[in-house]
Amino acid sequence: MKEVISLSETLLYRIGELSKLAGVSPRTIDFYTSTGLIEPEKRSPKNYRLYSDETLLRLKRIVQMKKDKYSLEEIKASMTGWSKVSSEEQVSGQLMELQIHLEQLQREVKAIEPVLNQLKPQQAKQVFKRLVPQTAACVEALMLLLNKGGFM
Repeated sequence: MKEVISLSETLLYRIGELSKLAGVSPRTIDFYTSTGLIEPEKRSPKNYRLYSDETLLRLKRIVQMKKDKYSLEEIKASMTGWSKVSSEEQVSGQLMELQIHLEQLQREVKAIEPVLNQLKPQQAKQVFKRLVPQTAACVEALMLLLNKGGFM
């Protein structure tokens, strides 16, 4: 029996199929559903919960955030915050991914800060010489994005 159901050209997945695609257990999906992190798109005539591709993407983001050591409270706050920004799941997802990457970079910088502080002046100069062009390009791209959105 096939678990993927197609309604109006939208693929909807039962829990078993969703769990395989996301790499989590059905119990995890039940838990995330009960906590409000994900929601079924609708119910089948036999009352199965059916989940959309957007839910699959959201679930994959949750899994990634858990790997990055975010608590469930932090994940829920982040997801809720981005859902309020845009009803478009794709835009919200991309912005959330950007936020996750920036926060991960912050954590990594804090982790290597003690090592950088112990470098000899010439070593530090070489490290920063390599990082400055990439960092400047990244900051410039973020500034352009923020200016386009009318945030600044």
